[in-house]
Amino acid sequence: MAVGGASRTDYAPPLWNPRTLLAYVGSAPNACPAPGRKPRPSAAGRLLAGGGGGRVQRAAARDGVTWRPGSGAAERESRERTGAMGDYRIRAYRDEDYEAAREVFANGMSEHVPALCVHVLKQPWVLLVLACTFCLLLTSSKSLLLPILALTLLLATGRQLLGRAWAMYIEHCLQGDLLDIRATYLGSRGSCFWVAEADECVVGTVAARPAGAQQGELMLKRLAVRKDYRRQGVATALCQAVLGFARQQGCSAVVLNSLMVQDEARAMYERAGFEKYREDVLPTLYGRLANVTVSKYRYSLARRS
Repeated sequence: MAVGGASRTDYAPPLWNPRTLLAYVGSAPNACPAPGRKPRPSAAGRLLAGGGGGRVQRAAARDGVTWRPGSGAAERESRERTGAMGDYRIRAYRDEDYEAAREVFANGMSEHVPALCVHVLKQPWVLLVLACTFCLLLTSSKSLLLPILALTLLLATGRQLLGRAWAMYIEHCLQGDLLDIRATYLGSRGSCFWVAEADECVVGTVAARPAGAQQGELMLKRLAVRKDYRRQGVATALCQAVLGFARQQGCSAVVLNSLMVQDEARAMYERAGFEKYREDVLPTLYGRLANVTVSKYRYSLARRS
């Protein structure tokens, strides 16, 4: 199905970072040279090695390759300067990525449980309950051991309950739009799903579909990167894939939601040019008790065109 004049499966992000040349190099998407043999460079790869940046995209189109970090002199110099040493590529989702994509998202979200526990523990009413419990038990038992054991039990129980609630949220996501990725993100115009691939494994995901609240806006969703591939520019490249897709679709802005425990993600969004314009508390009993806030970000494409 064509999207904005190009096939969705053939869509690749444009050159996005003025300091880092991201280009089309390599050969077939999953081609791997035999042990001990060096891969033959494509025309795009030879252009990069020789510094022919202006002709890279045309050579890549002839080679029929996908988008990945370049390997020429300019790219090597940039990687030495920025410290981004990862070797990965961004490509459109394929059906064989289903389990790996869901696993990357679920594992990434599971990492936020400790931060969620600390956030809840800092709430005034929680501190008041713990302090009152400690004082009452200390006064009645005349012993320090019983209050300490009681608080330890309360904290352990709270940790289990929060972990279970967070696991239910992750399962809700997996049973929602991630239950049938192809139908949700590749079955309609204006939506898409990408993965970051390294060492023949899916190490990151991101999705985009029209935002329901505002006409002409695209919503960035399900951004996740495997822990051992972070701080290598993978998340930024996935974001830029969505921004490039939004430009191709003629959208005015890209919007996203981020929870208060996703500190690294929010910092990355702000570095990429997203601006926070609103912050809301989840309109549920749990959201109000735990003060779970959702930050809303926008990247205005019209202002940067």
